[in-house]
Amino acid sequence: MGIKETLLSFMREEAYRPMDIQELVAVFDISKNEYTDFKWTLKIMEKEGLIVRTKKDKFAVPERMGLITGKLQVHKKGFGFLIPENEGENDVFIPSSCMNGAMNGDRILVQITRDDLNGKKREGEVAEILERANTKVIGVYEESRNFGFVVPEDTRLTQDIFVSKKDSNGAKHGDVVIVKVVKWADKRRSPEGVITEVLGKKGEKGLDILTIIKKHGLPEEFSEKVLKYAEGISEEIDPAEIARRRDIRDLRMVTIDGEDAKDLDDAVSIERLANGNYRLGVHIADVSHYVREKNPLDKEALKRATSVYLIDRVIPMLPKKLSNGICSLNPNVDRLTLSCFMEIDHKGKVLAHEIDETVIKTNERMTYTDVTKILEGKADEELLNKYDYLIEDFKTMEELCLILREKRRKRGAIDFDFEESKIVLNELGRPIDIKPYERAIANRIIEEFMLVCNETIAENMYWQNLPFVYRVHEEPDDEKLQRFRDFIYNLGYTIKSSQEIHPRALQEILEKVQGKPEETVVSTLLLRSMMQARYSPECAGHFGLAAQYYCHFTSPIRRYPDLQIHRIIKENLNGKINDKRRERLAVIVDEAAKQSSEMERLAEDAEREVDDLKKAEYMMDRIGEEYDGIISSVTSFGIFVELSNTIEGLVHITDLDDDYYVYDEAHLMLIGERTKNIYRLGDAVKVRCSRVDIDNREIFFDIVKNEGEKEEIVPSKRTASIIAEIKKEFGPKELVVTTYQAISG
Repeated sequence: MGIKETLLSFMREEAYRPMDIQELVAVFDISKNEYTDFKWTLKIMEKEGLIVRTKKDKFAVPERMGLITGKLQVHKKGFGFLIPENEGENDVFIPSSCMNGAMNGDRILVQITRDDLNGKKREGEVAEILERANTKVIGVYEESRNFGFVVPEDTRLTQDIFVSKKDSNGAKHGDVVIVKVVKWADKRRSPEGVITEVLGKKGEKGLDILTIIKKHGLPEEFSEKVLKYAEGISEEIDPAEIARRRDIRDLRMVTIDGEDAKDLDDAVSIERLANGNYRLGVHIADVSHYVREKNPLDKEALKRATSVYLIDRVIPMLPKKLSNGICSLNPNVDRLTLSCFMEIDHKGKVLAHEIDETVIKTNERMTYTDVTKILEGKADEELLNKYDYLIEDFKTMEELCLILREKRRKRGAIDFDFEESKIVLNELGRPIDIKPYERAIANRIIEEFMLVCNETIAENMYWQNLPFVYRVHEEPDDEKLQRFRDFIYNLGYTIKSSQEIHPRALQEILEKVQGKPEETVVSTLLLRSMMQARYSPECAGHFGLAAQYYCHFTSPIRRYPDLQIHRIIKENLNGKINDKRRERLAVIVDEAAKQSSEMERLAEDAEREVDDLKKAEYMMDRIGEEYDGIISSVTSFGIFVELSNTIEGLVHITDLDDDYYVYDEAHLMLIGERTKNIYRLGDAVKVRCSRVDIDNREIFFDIVKNEGEKEEIVPSKRTASIIAEIKKEFGPKELVVTTYQAISG
């Protein structure tokens, strides 16, 4: 146990009382020579939030002092929530008056000021800011006579940043800029900054996506050093390298990708064996041959960890020289690969497999569209003639795909068949079409082949007991799962109660609701109950796939974990992993798993924000238009409605003006107090686009009532009797005025 762990263990003991440094020195018998290091360790632990120092310079663990460490999540209205670092601990509400200069994303210590009470969340106040998340901020510069300030693009950063004239770096009013924060806010003062870069005028072509890239800190260009190193890689493959590999250039194989794909890193081959089984080959570009450990390409790839896809551009993990060149499995050229051959029977069981370093030459660069046309009998004569020698292979691939899919279904893999959106931009970067992205049979073939390959590789490496990067997906959160159970119970469905839930039980629910009105609502709620998948050095299984072993092996051009495990597999094949190397690899895979998981989240956030921005822009030109949609979410402040093209908008509760609506959280619906009108998750509704907030990427809808659906207002018994009396006395002419006077008086 190290000094940090020893100190923490000691301070967590029930008998411990806060001690100053001299008392701790005495307890741990620290010598004069060790004193400086000991003092430094306490400082580091304090900075990390592991311990806190009281006003009397005494040390204790935060939890014993009513303090909690975590990340701050701020709402645009100014209040926020602490997301605790300890998993399973509830969030803490922080009023805007208790932020004490903390900003969205900061790592903070919070003092609890009110515990959970009568269903109200516990509250807290920021006691200390451990780590700042926003050293650089993107926003719009607004100029006045003597100074300026930057209004952050991120509405969760609720304070403008003051900029003196001398620090404006030539920025003009309305420019989009990057400002470096040099003084942080406190209760009385706004943050202060220096403008480091002027990006351009708001509204310029491409600046919107560039702003999102900068905001998320995504790298745009490769350094000269990295590009120079990449340029030095030969396009020719060393004959000696070919000679030492398994040569399968005569094996018939193809790549199958989207029309616009440039980085073709996986090829597939299929054979029907004499015993009737299938021999599936998955051949993956051997990126690790060129990106060696610790070379400039490797360091940059680890930093980026993933390629990021932003509609009209890609921020690649590796330079184009590799991703679109020597590592892309273009047709009829020699390429180095790592191949996994699997013998699979008619039940989808992998009976045998072999992994090898290979050299290949793909026959064709196929597209999902063309393969689907061939298999669905929609191909024209020209297409059939061009690929006549591959048609039987495609049919065999389809057979095996359906077998593998059925095997996964039987074991309980959860198949969420949600539609993704394809956003089409014009030459000015404006969205001109948004439509669902089709998953046809060719897409499913590649999906199933990559899945079975990833599982086979992961199981192989697990039993060799080597350090490795696994893709893991834990069981759903208990609380969220219970909410899901309660909700579907009200729809007439049940999940057998047991301590451990099996994915098969959840997949069976999805099968039962398939094609029924409640299908969308049940699928949506189940997805929200799931944990996020991540990378880990531990093989903890993949709940969603119902797989005991799983990894990412098939995309080393665009994912760092795949690249790292290629290296481990190759070192293992060549007998290069001794005890010392095993220890080193354990450290490497731990770092790769953490960095890749973090960068994956960052990439997903940026991709989602770009999609939301372009969807908002698309709907800005369609204000007033009416659409059919499905209620995709119900909250206390309104309902979200999703259109068939995947665009989602909010009908705010204040716009439901035909009644007062009450939120029923248990059944996820809004109920009208008087009309008993119900809006529930999964209901079909007709909406009109009422307004769009581009800056916040928000779309707002109004509910459209069908003609003849106007509500007949039925007066209460008391009001009806008053009206009857008035009619007798005055007749209809005076009815409006006198009714009002009678009821109000």
